[in-house]
Amino acid sequence: MNFTEQDVLEYVEQEDVRFIRLAFCDVFGKQKNIAILPGELPRAFRHGIAIDASAIAGFGGEVRSDLFLFPDPATLSSLPWRGENGKVVRMFCGVSHPDGSTLVTDSRALLQSAVERAAKLGISFAFGTEMEFYLFKTDDSGEPTTVPYDQASYMDIAPADRGENIRREICITLEQMGIQPECSHHEEGPGQNEIDFRYSDPLTAADNAVTFRAVVETIVARNGLAADFSPKPLPDQAGNGMHINLSVKSADGRDLLPQVIAGIMARIYEITAFLNPTDASYQRLGSRKAPGYISWSSENRSQLIRIPAAPAELHRAELRSADPGVNPYLAFALLIHAGLDGIEEGLPLPPSADLNLFTAPEAVLKTFRHLPLTLREANDAARASAFVARVLPPEIIAAYCER
Repeated sequence: MNFTEQDVLEYVEQEDVRFIRLAFCDVFGKQKNIAILPGELPRAFRHGIAIDASAIAGFGGEVRSDLFLFPDPATLSSLPWRGENGKVVRMFCGVSHPDGSTLVTDSRALLQSAVERAAKLGISFAFGTEMEFYLFKTDDSGEPTTVPYDQASYMDIAPADRGENIRREICITLEQMGIQPECSHHEEGPGQNEIDFRYSDPLTAADNAVTFRAVVETIVARNGLAADFSPKPLPDQAGNGMHINLSVKSADGRDLLPQVIAGIMARIYEITAFLNPTDASYQRLGSRKAPGYISWSSENRSQLIRIPAAPAELHRAELRSADPGVNPYLAFALLIHAGLDGIEEGLPLPPSADLNLFTAPEAVLKTFRHLPLTLREANDAARASAFVARVLPPEIIAAYCER
């Protein structure tokens, strides 16, 4: 919904809204919020709401810790799991210093900047995510265990698939919030689930990805279970990925997807630290449908990038390396910048790898460049990258690479 400030003020009054959550993310994509009462909303739009950012990752520590949140009215959404009497709504916010300047580590603003760079070239991107997570039982104290909720496997049905009703509740909740899930199913691992999103503009898609995690964790906890989005919750089972589908359109009608893919492949080694930001990320890569090499092919799920079979209007690329630990704002910004570099530099698309890289002989695998094997290797690559230094502020690079 494309709400204006006046629309929000009228909605809050007419719909008996009692609390407004002003949401934002730290540098690692973890959602934060502060709640205000309706009477504070005009001040929020006009002057912002002050927060103490000293304990928020990547926001600068105790020095210059006073920051201001400015809600984006276009992101207004109700929280359906809250009571009907006295509704709660949420808006995502921009983060600024007292002098009005944007916080350099506001990753949502960095994505907006990437979108603006593309727009100046007459280019637009769209993104859709496929998010995987495990459902685990909780103990008598309500703490998560590593005992899967079921023992079902890929696309099984009930009663083996015990997560069916939970996925349905999640999808219905998302629809009530104006977010359109595309499909859902049981994944490969025991207790593992996947919900996919319809494509959206980059900012909306990133907002939806952040919202999705909050909705899943809320609905799952309400059902007495725990949701686990970590890249490798069970060492001997499939890891959790966040496959990123992206498409590109040009004002002059050119097919730019090959050059976008070429640009991403040229930069992927340098940006893996941001797409796979934990040690566990590298336990997932290279096994059980998670890519290990820099390659592409049509339909082939052993590749880093595949071109799914789809009608012409849904022509897209699917990046399969990222996992749910990613900050989607940073991920989409990096992919846009890499794709635009591929377009501006006229990078040729490498030959497709039309083979199964999970079963290929070692002699064949040696002809492909490997993704980073460890977080340290990925961090070293990011620190040494001229591309990363050009598109990300040093504060974000330090937050990721100097932990």
